[in-house]
Parts: sequence; structure tokens; C-alpha cells
Amino acid sequence: MDNTTLIDVFRTEEESCLLGTDAMRDGVDVPGRALRLVVFERVPWPRPDILHRERRVHLSGGDTAGYDERIARLRLRQAFGRLIRTATDRGVFVLLDRRTPTRLLSAMPPGVTMQRTGLADAVHQTRTFLQSAPHE
Repeated sequence: MDNTTLIDVFRTEEESCLLGTDAMRDGVDVPGRALRLVVFERVPWPRPDILHRERRVHLSGGDTAGYDERIARLRLRQAFGRLIRTATDRGVFVLLDRRTPTRLLSAMPPGVTMQRTGLADAVHQTRTFLQSAPHE
């Protein structure tokens, strides 16, 4: 099934789960109730392939670690932007990587409450949130 068809199905099935890759994170637009939870298993650091190494050398201005951090921050911001598309959208953004540097959390928009918690508590809080979310 191509991505477009998959996203169309996902939009109509509000109780569904969509597992995706970078292509899904960067190309999905699902406003409203169909998308209420985004989960990242780890910080989306750039993969150290040849293209990335060359870009980092030429675009970092000498700050190669800062360049990688800017990419990770932009990817987090992009993914969060998929979750909240309109003024009435509500959702939970979960980042499971306990090694996440606190400085990356400022990638989220102002007013977003960030909380570090264990996995069991995150599951409980997410379940509570999703069950209490109003149906349209």
C-alpha cells in the first residue's frame, strides 16, 4: 500500500495505530482526532552516512556537534507539528530515549509541558489522557 492510501485509511480509523519512518514523520498531515499520539523510540539524530558527513563539514560553520543538534531539534519540532495541526488538536508526544539531552526539549513550542517520567507512568498518563479526550 502506498503512503497516500495508508494515510487516508489512518485518517478515517480513529482508533488505529500507524508505525512509520522519517517519510511518515515528514509527510503526514492528519489534523483532528485521528492523530493524538506520537511516539519516538529515540532522539532523531542524523545518521552518519557519507552525505551527512559532507553536509556537516560544509554547513556546520565549524560547530559539527551543534549542526547535529540543530537537525535533531528540527526533526522533533517537525514531528510535534504533525501532532498539533489546529487550535483544537490535543495529543501526547512521547520520547522514549532516556538519554535525551534536556537542551533538546526546548525544540517544543512555548506552552508545551514536558515531563520526564518512567515508562510505566508514561503509559498510564497517556492512557488516561486518551480515554479522557473528548469525542467529536
